[in-house]
Amino acid sequence: MSLKFDIRPSANPTPEKEREAKLENPGFGRIFSDHMAIVRYTQGQGWHSARIESRANFPLDPAGAVLHYAQEIFEGLKAYRRDDGGVNLFRPDANARRFQNSAERMAMAKLPEDVFIEAVEQLVRIDRAWIPGGEGSLYLRPFMIASEVFLGVKPSAEYIFSVIASPVGSYFKGGPAPVSIWVSENYTRAAIGGTGAVKCGGNYAASLRAQAEAIDHGCDQVVFLDAIERRYIEELGGMNIFFVFDDGSMLTPPLGTILPGITRDSIIALMKDSGVRVREEAYSIDQWRKDAASGKLKEAFACGTAAVISPIGKVCSANGDFAISGGAAGPVAMGLRKKLVDIQYGRTNDPHNWIKKVL
Repeated sequence: MSLKFDIRPSANPTPEKEREAKLENPGFGRIFSDHMAIVRYTQGQGWHSARIESRANFPLDPAGAVLHYAQEIFEGLKAYRRDDGGVNLFRPDANARRFQNSAERMAMAKLPEDVFIEAVEQLVRIDRAWIPGGEGSLYLRPFMIASEVFLGVKPSAEYIFSVIASPVGSYFKGGPAPVSIWVSENYTRAAIGGTGAVKCGGNYAASLRAQAEAIDHGCDQVVFLDAIERRYIEELGGMNIFFVFDDGSMLTPPLGTILPGITRDSIIALMKDSGVRVREEAYSIDQWRKDAASGKLKEAFACGTAAVISPIGKVCSANGDFAISGGAAGPVAMGLRKKLVDIQYGRTNDPHNWIKKVL
C-alpha cells in the first residue's frame, strides 16, 4: 500500500531567531517543531487522508474510544544531522515493524510499513531546520489512537495515526553518568500473555508508581522483576538492560514479557560482530548481587532510544544496596555507546545498513 501525502506548510512557522533560541537548550520532550504528519483509518475504507500540516490539537469527542479503552500505541526514533549537513534516520524499518506488532496485539488497524516510514521522512524534510547540531537530534514520536465515538468494549473502527517531532539536546551533559536503580518488589511490569512486548501507553502508566518509589529511595530509575517468581530481572521502567562478565560475555533478559528494543537488538548485533558471546537468558536479582560482590560481573547498563546507553553504578533494594565496579561507567558500555552514536551520525561505517538518508 502507498499513500501520497498532501503537504501543507504552516502559514505561521516559528521565526528563525525564536527557533534558534529554543534550539540552544532544548532539553527533552518540551519543545515541538512546526508540523505533524496525520493519516486516518476508517473500517471499510482503510487508510486515507495522509497529510503533513501545522501542528495543532486534534478534535476529539469525549466518547472517543482511546479515552475509555486505552487503544493506543507509539514509537520513538530520532533524526540525526550529519557533519555534511545531511540527515540520517536509524532503523526506521524496525520501528515500523514493531509498530505493526503493537497494533496487532492491541487489536488495532495495522499501518503499512511504507506509510509509517514516509510519514516520518516527510515530517523530517519539512522540519529539518529544527534538528539541533552537535550531539542533539530530532526526536520523532509516531503514535496511533482509537478515535471511534462509542462506549462499548470492542476494537475501534476508526484510528488516527500521527507523527510529531521534538528537538532534543544531548541526554547527558558532560558525558553519561552512572545511574542508580531501585529494585521494585511491590510492583511488576508485565506477565506472560500480557502487553509487555508492546509499546503502549498503559505499560508506562503502570510503571509510574514504581518509578516514584525509586525516586523516594533516592534512585534514578526502577528495575522490574518477573511477575511469577519475583526473582528474575526484566527491564527498567523504559529501557532494556545488559550485563557484562569477566570472561567477556554479555547477558540480557530474553524477549517475551519485555519490549524488543531496537537499541537492544543493535547492541546484540554489534557485539556478535566483535565475536562477543551474548546470551539471552534469565538472570536473577540474587545472582546479580552475588556476581557483583565476587567481581564476576564487570558492568551493567541500560539502553534505549533516548539515552542510547546508561551505565548502572548502584543497585538499591529493601534487602540492601550494592555497587557495580565501584559505581563507575565501564569501558564496554562507553565503547558501545560511541560506536552506536557514530553510526547514527554517519561518522563511521554502517555494517548492517541501518542508516536511511533522508537528506
